[in-house]
Amino acid sequence: MCSAPAAPRSSSPSSAEPGPSGLSSSGGPAPAGPSERVALRARLLQEREQWAASALHPAAEQALAAHLRDVVLQLEPERLGLYWPLRSEFNAVLALRADGRTASLPGALPWARKNPRSMEYRAWNGEEPTLTDECGIPGCAGPTVVPDVVLVPCVGYTRRGYRLGYGGGYFDRWLAEHPHVTAIGIAWSASEVDFVPEPHDHPLSAIVTERGVVAE
Repeated sequence: MCSAPAAPRSSSPSSAEPGPSGLSSSGGPAPAGPSERVALRARLLQEREQWAASALHPAAEQALAAHLRDVVLQLEPERLGLYWPLRSEFNAVLALRADGRTASLPGALPWARKNPRSMEYRAWNGEEPTLTDECGIPGCAGPTVVPDVVLVPCVGYTRRGYRLGYGGGYFDRWLAEHPHVTAIGIAWSASEVDFVPEPHDHPLSAIVTERGVVAE
């Protein structure tokens, strides 16, 4: 079983440093209970879209890619669970293909079902997906597999490793069923927030941002 990477770790954001939204993080993260998650998710998604279109984005994207490659190389996965990026999500597939040491890793893509809500990983040959699952997310037709390391896109995250996703709970269910898997969140540093975890929330092993690795 792989363990979470020990280094590098990110330092706490500077109070004067702007995040992806261009706003100062001097006020710190705002707590969010379950009833506030919908509004928090909408705000973070809007800010992420603006961030992706900004002049600062390319350099931050390169920095996140470098940190992610370092983490993956340290973990040495036998099979890596990836995701096909949607909208302004970070393209982890492209980042890993840029380095020969990570480009050839056996991969897998998630496949979700709506009724009942469930998710599995399917072995992926690396070609652009031509199928979409019941949630409209690109996937593949390979056999069901269980990666030992998975990369999980985050809309937001907490310093304690909890993820704010899109609200479906698919990753949380899968991770609860596979507690031995090392789950690495992918996020932009300014999407760090604070909220009270719900019983179904599953903490990630670590979170990679453009500033480094967040791991407690």
